[in-house]
Amino acid sequence: LSVTHGFLPPHPAPVAIAQVLGANDGKVLLFGFVIAIIAAYIAGPLFSKMAKKYAPAAFERKGNLSSIGEVKQFTPEESPSFGLSVLTALFPVILLAISTIYKMTVNGGVEPKNPTTIDSIVEFIGSPSIAMLISLFFAMYTMGWGRKRSTAQIMESLENAVKSIAMLLLVIGGGGAFKQVLIDGGVGKAVAQLFIGSPISPLILGWLVAVVLRIALGSATVASLTAAGIVAPLMSQAGVDPALMVLAIGAGSLAASHVNDAGFWMFREYFDLTVKQTLQTWTVLESIISVVGIVMVMGLNLLFH
Repeated sequence: LSVTHGFLPPHPAPVAIAQVLGANDGKVLLFGFVIAIIAAYIAGPLFSKMAKKYAPAAFERKGNLSSIGEVKQFTPEESPSFGLSVLTALFPVILLAISTIYKMTVNGGVEPKNPTTIDSIVEFIGSPSIAMLISLFFAMYTMGWGRKRSTAQIMESLENAVKSIAMLLLVIGGGGAFKQVLIDGGVGKAVAQLFIGSPISPLILGWLVAVVLRIALGSATVASLTAAGIVAPLMSQAGVDPALMVLAIGAGSLAASHVNDAGFWMFREYFDLTVKQTLQTWTVLESIISVVGIVMVMGLNLLFH
């Protein structure tokens, strides 16, 4: 979930950063997928083995494990098949991948001057918003009507889902507004002027700005959107691939999650940990993903620059 938040469209944060920087969502997805797999493996199985040694108490099972609410157990008869579940979850990613592969193979990765009907259709279904909408309808069938659930039950499920993301939408809107305040106030131009001629790579600079904002503000979404607005002028001057800048900022926005981050407290409550144990596990895990992410971005920049 964490690497998805930082690297993979159609998650709202990478999509929003890509729009600010003018990056291709499909390219962000392809590069981000490579980074996400490696980062998830290092911060997951590998880090867990090390964390069990210095914070063993955090891994002791504490009954139900969840203090958020009731945990319902489903029988195999009530659950959809594994293949259908995976297909439903990955459907927006599949649509984005189809659009990206089509553009790269048929149009050479550039926008056609005179798009055909097929070009327009592929462009339409490959748009992040449309891909999510189509995937929603697909999920309503596979998880609802296809499993003999009534329309009323499906609508109730959708209503509860909208309630859970309402705060996220407000955070994204607030982050975009805060970013625009900094841009209109001249912060972006000042930072760009400060680092003109600097030997620091704009990718590393974007990562550093996002890290500082993440530590100060807590929200990864706000940090990434604000950092994108600040480093956009530098990116255009240095000729950096916008897709890699999206991933660099996404990596920085995940670093050092601590007490001012809502995700920190969700993790603590869900696994019934102390604040110290959460810092030892969740905070370190997030920082590992961030560092692995920027290292991978710099590696990809060397390969494709």
